[in-house]
Amino acid sequence: MGATMNRLNAVKRRISDLRRDTSGLAMVEFALALPMFLSASLVGAEVANFTLANMRASQIALMVADNAGRVRTSIDESDINEVMIGARLAGEGIGLGANGRIILSSVEPNGQTAPNTGQMIRWQRCFGAKNVSSSFGAAGDGVSDASLVNGVGPAGRKISAMNGAAVMFVELVYTYRPVVSAALLGGQKTFTYTAAYTVRERASNTLSNLGALPNSQKRLCTTYSAT
Repeated sequence: MGATMNRLNAVKRRISDLRRDTSGLAMVEFALALPMFLSASLVGAEVANFTLANMRASQIALMVADNAGRVRTSIDESDINEVMIGARLAGEGIGLGANGRIILSSVEPNGQTAPNTGQMIRWQRCFGAKNVSSSFGAAGDGVSDASLVNGVGPAGRKISAMNGAAVMFVELVYTYRPVVSAALLGGQKTFTYTAAYTVRERASNTLSNLGALPNSQKRLCTTYSAT
């Protein structure tokens, strides 16, 4: 009987010691908090990358419109090629070539008399593997009619060129490439940016091909390539 009581008392003392033992408390708390910490970290990293990709895409759209507008005297297929190569290099970090599309349009007055007076898209060139077309018109639209009488662009923010001038209008469509998972942002995200710059000191807005570039090297909108 005495031995039994001694064992029972030893068990009680052991239980009491366990109750007072806090040596593993921090480890237990860390193990419980780790899943929430990792989840918050992953979501934070994805949101930060998404924000950066949005900003980069917006800047590239502005850069393409600006660079195309800076070509003076006349504009050639080789000039367009250089502009698009610059966009490809600037967008490498977000995979723009494989996941996006840049559409560059030359918007000008169509020179028609009423009731056909309006804007036209003289020419259009593209870069990127994403299979999308312009939301605002194709090359040749508005040349002989008033279909683009208010210009091109989103509703309420349409762009028109002044008489004797041209506007380099850019659409950039990009499907976000996640670093972790698109599910952290609620699914796949595709966004569009537009930008426009007036042409500076250009005598002719007709797109020439003085270097005789073959169609395979032109930035035709019927070609879809990441390079």
